[in-house]
Amino acid sequence: MKLWGGRFEKATEGLVEEFHSSIRFDQRLYQQDIAGSIAHARMLGSIEVLDAQETTAIIAGLEEILGDIQRGVVEFDVSAEDIHMNVEKLLTERIGEAGKKLHTARSRNDQVALDLRLFLRGEIDQIKDLLQVWIDTLLNLAAEHTETWMPGYTHLQRAQPVTLSHHLLAYVQMFLRDLDRLKDARKRLNVSPLGSGALAATTFPLRREMVAAELAFDGITRNSLDGVSDRDFALDFLAAGSILMMHLSRLCEELVLWSSGEFAFVEMDDGYATGSSIMPQKKNPDVAELVRGKTGRVYGALLGLLTTMKGLPLAYNKDMQEDKEPVFDTVDTVKKSLLVMAPLLRTMRVRKEEMYRAARGGFTNATDLADYLAAKGVPFREAHEIVGRLVLHCTKRQIGLEELSLAEYREISVVFAEDLYQAISIEQCVRRRDIPGGPGPDAVRQAIMQSREELRGLVW
Repeated sequence: MKLWGGRFEKATEGLVEEFHSSIRFDQRLYQQDIAGSIAHARMLGSIEVLDAQETTAIIAGLEEILGDIQRGVVEFDVSAEDIHMNVEKLLTERIGEAGKKLHTARSRNDQVALDLRLFLRGEIDQIKDLLQVWIDTLLNLAAEHTETWMPGYTHLQRAQPVTLSHHLLAYVQMFLRDLDRLKDARKRLNVSPLGSGALAATTFPLRREMVAAELAFDGITRNSLDGVSDRDFALDFLAAGSILMMHLSRLCEELVLWSSGEFAFVEMDDGYATGSSIMPQKKNPDVAELVRGKTGRVYGALLGLLTTMKGLPLAYNKDMQEDKEPVFDTVDTVKKSLLVMAPLLRTMRVRKEEMYRAARGGFTNATDLADYLAAKGVPFREAHEIVGRLVLHCTKRQIGLEELSLAEYREISVVFAEDLYQAISIEQCVRRRDIPGGPGPDAVRQAIMQSREELRGLVW
């Protein structure tokens, strides 16, 4: 018989039972559900709703069930609907009447809200660890390439020379923000909803703070309606996960481009690439492409839960059962993506000579030539026009600015002198941009140190 079946005269249709049940996916919450139940039982004992013998029996029974689930010897019952009722059913079968008292002053509504908060808190902590390793991997690679010259791009056109280190540090900043977002999301979710009941709390004198403290929450929810119907904490995580995946996807897009024959900036290690079933020469950057593709499913999880929640009146509605699968899938996707990206980057071969060759092409030193004129007193707009004419002249001749003779330069402006060639060398173009936040090697080394400090400050 259903644990809620007293009011019903007819059994649930089999089709409805299967459609209604969530045990096939929410069994993943068994550890959190049992931890919450143990804390709840201990609190019920403290207010004498349970006597000492009942409290001991319930806690021992729950611990035994936990061990059996972990050993894989428990078969969940679809007719018991969800993880909460499955655990309660198992408990009652094992310890008898005392098991029926566990649900006193508690609803599945506040129970599931508690379990999902506990689950996400633990997963955010694990993602934090993976993200820390990932950021550290980026910083280590950046430290190796403070003088690896490459073109920076706007509109996917070569723009100005930078270093690979500076380019990687842009991503470091993105992922540091991701870490901060996760830290903030964790802080907001870390309050206990247990005691909210179905929607209107309970008449029992619950010690909510006791349960919250035992489960390492920072406090309790302040409104019982909100306590059971709030899924902002899940949306916070999905939003943070979506932005994190967007950052991974942007880098993966560049790695896909860079590993192509047209760029040839990097080569993936054989262990992190695949071949073609028909074209023997192919070496495909499938890992980067998959991470880029999986970003879409995380976006879908966020949009799906936002859409589910947008029309729900207070308090709990069955629609909210749809919160778990997108959360679970996002957790798995983010963790797997971070796990595979770190070794991919560590084993990737950087082709410095190709990067340098590309940095010398496309007139990436044109702005520096305009700055050279401006430093000699030529108004920048006039300097811009002069260099534009020089670029057009070089384009027609298919040569670079550094290949023009001084005489040709002086035909355009007598301001030009022999020192212009040093000013427009790729190395000097980058080295002279040594202000904080710039690509100059010294500025980049300082930025790496600052990023490591920031990373230490964000780890909880």
